[in-house]
Amino acid sequence: MLKKARKERLIWLDIMITLLTLELMSYFYYGIRSVVLAGICVAAAAAAELISVRLMKRSFSADDLTCTSDGLILALMFPAVMDYKIAFIAVIFSIVVAKNIFGGRLNMIFSPAAVGYVFVLTSWGRKLLQFTEPHIKTGIFDVPETLVNSASHTFNLTGVFKHSDFEILLGNFSGPSGAVSILLLVVAAVVLIFRRSISAGAFIGTIFGTGFFAVVTPAVSSRADSLKYSLVTNMVLFAAIYIVSDVRIAPKRDYYAFFYGLFIGVISYVLVLTGAKENAIVMVAVLFTPIALGFRNLENRIEIAAREHEVENEGYNVRTGEEGDIYE
Repeated sequence: MLKKARKERLIWLDIMITLLTLELMSYFYYGIRSVVLAGICVAAAAAAELISVRLMKRSFSADDLTCTSDGLILALMFPAVMDYKIAFIAVIFSIVVAKNIFGGRLNMIFSPAAVGYVFVLTSWGRKLLQFTEPHIKTGIFDVPETLVNSASHTFNLTGVFKHSDFEILLGNFSGPSGAVSILLLVVAAVVLIFRRSISAGAFIGTIFGTGFFAVVTPAVSSRADSLKYSLVTNMVLFAAIYIVSDVRIAPKRDYYAFFYGLFIGVISYVLVLTGAKENAIVMVAVLFTPIALGFRNLENRIEIAAREHEVENEGYNVRTGEEGDIYE
């Protein structure tokens, strides 16, 4: 149990380090408003977790602070100028409803950040999908004068992406504050997979499913451009790392996790291609929770059957060994 708790803390630390790196880039593009938004989300997550744990009559421990990563993930999925009240409500909803009502930290069913995002999308969709341009910095309490649609929205509707590869790598295009820094996201994915802090199978399955269908049924005339833009838009890379590949949610075995991610990648690409659904991968990840649960139940049954088989073999070896001693 102690070993499992230590591993959980190390995973949380790895996730937080990569998220803070993305937040630093968000600060570079959008200024102090992005940092304050992240701070509110993290503080709201910790407060919601503390209250939930106390209401469940459990003692609050350092392990419960892992909820702060969910708050930061949600902040990075928002526009940098997101209304503070909406962000606060979204985090409370994600921690209390999506996480603790369904069992809490030790029995995760949904990704709290994904559920919080969908909650805001259905309640304040327009505020969620309107952004400032990079390098336009807004004060802590200022109301932004000009908001634009994301580059993903424009690409989904027109098939046009007016940004160079260099701008794509650095995240110099409109979108969620932490989901557009493609180079940092690629580095984060490699580090987290190497550290086994995310599910490698789920991540590879998501990227493969999205990329394969982007080539087979391209969104634009060039298959290479379809592949490139389908992976860098609609929060695909960010969600593949921090939502679909969340080790608390994804199947444990890479074989099952790959197909779990594959289904999400394929279905979300189809929704973008046919309905121009912006950031569809987040919604699909929530809807595909039963598949993850089904795979995890199957894994548990396999483990139980394997243990029973080992016990039977050990019993057989003991009996044969005793009979051999008597024979001698």
